[in-house]
Amino acid sequence: MDWITGIDISILLFIQEHIRADWMDGIWKAITFLGDVGWFWIALGIALLIPKKTRKVGLMALLSLALGTLITNVALKPLIARIRPFDLENALTILVRKPRDYSFPSGHTCASFACAFIYYRMAPKKYGVPAVILAALIGLSRLYVGVHYPTDVLGGLLIGAISSAIIYHVAGKIEQKGT
Repeated sequence: MDWITGIDISILLFIQEHIRADWMDGIWKAITFLGDVGWFWIALGIALLIPKKTRKVGLMALLSLALGTLITNVALKPLIARIRPFDLENALTILVRKPRDYSFPSGHTCASFACAFIYYRMAPKKYGVPAVILAALIGLSRLYVGVHYPTDVLGGLLIGAISSAIIYHVAGKIEQKGT
């Protein structure tokens, strides 16, 4: 085990031993469920496509999510092939069904931040700020339930941020050419 993975495991075991509490387990499982296959962010993006006023932000969020998913699930997870923390550390107890794919980067976190950063940039702050907070909670939930290393979550955040920045800037360039 390399030193980064050792630190990651230590953090996960600290969360398990000192932060987890029975009364919080259901809350964190519900939060992590919002990130399952990106369903919440997909549904929100689709809902925003309906009114003309929010169509652009909905489309941008869905494109950002799609780009993040391609980078995360299609390219990086199979390339890096990092095993899940519960497969490395027997003392780690997970609170949800075992994911079957690789660990790095966190797809839940990537999808969440890919959309949340678009909402933060393009929607009124009263919607953008809660979206970023929810994305952060979804990322943290992956640690709480024991299925990702902290560096997986950081990687997902970074890829989500990059995906949203690419989509935002490319759309801006396309819009400039159109005017």
